Amino acid sequence: MATAGVVRSPLRIAPIAIIVAAVVAIAVIGGFATDTGSAWYLGLELPSWQPPSWLFGPVWSLLYLLLALSAIIVWHRTTGELRGSLMRLYAANGALNLAWTIIFFQAHTPLWAGVEIILLWITIAMMMVRTWPVSRAASLMLLPYLLWVGFASVLTWTIFALN
Repeated sequence: MATAGVVRSPLRIAPIAIIVAAVVAIAVIGGFATDTGSAWYLGLELPSWQPPSWLFGPVWSLLYLLLALSAIIVWHRTTGELRGSLMRLYAANGALNLAWTIIFFQAHTPLWAGVEIILLWITIAMMMVRTWPVSRAASLMLLPYLLWVGFASVLTWTIFALN
């Protein structure tokens, strides 16, 4: 059954390059903004169940890869306003993803990072729901991201409560 605005177009390199560049930019800027060696961060009381620092890089690398693949699939299977609205949702998610790192690690405000990460989680859930009719695979690629950000939400709010 066809859904309005859903197509199967041939792969085009330019959209792939733009999506990959955007996701890499978010990852790189976020990486530079993450400062686990700062006096502020080292002074925080962290929960005993927080994963080790070395785990975050590999996990986020996988999540960013899945996010990019999901966006690429959605781009190539949509047209017109559906494509535009979904790409704006992915872009908003990317901005919120980066904003959490800046709010937490640079502004040193776990409370606002906790509020912001709820919005981030909502955009992931919205992306999953909105991409499901376009591509179940693209939607399911976002599930690990949704779960990790859910975990990160609990972690953020726990850090806020402890400090």
